[in-house]
Amino acid sequence: MKLYVISLAVGLLVGIIYAVLQVRSPAPPAIALIGLLGMLIGEQIVPGVKRLMAGEAITVSWLRSECVPKISGVEAKPTLAMAAAKLDDDAA
Repeated sequence: MKLYVISLAVGLLVGIIYAVLQVRSPAPPAIALIGLLGMLIGEQIVPGVKRLMAGEAITVSWLRSECVPKISGVEAKPTLAMAAAKLDDDAA
């Protein structure tokens, strides 16, 4: 929650500075949000490429557990594969 408040505060500060300097925002809000979504999706390309280079398959389960939470900000629902991985981690 603290991160969201800080992000909002910084955004407000930048908005105030833009207003004082009479500068328009560099991008309309919808375009800026689409750009941010592109950044979030783009960040997931590197782990996918690393996974492929390691000889591991990119599965729907991996996408749901690793990529979707980072893009959407919502925790992934537990799956059978995640439960098995957790058991492996606990055993180690």
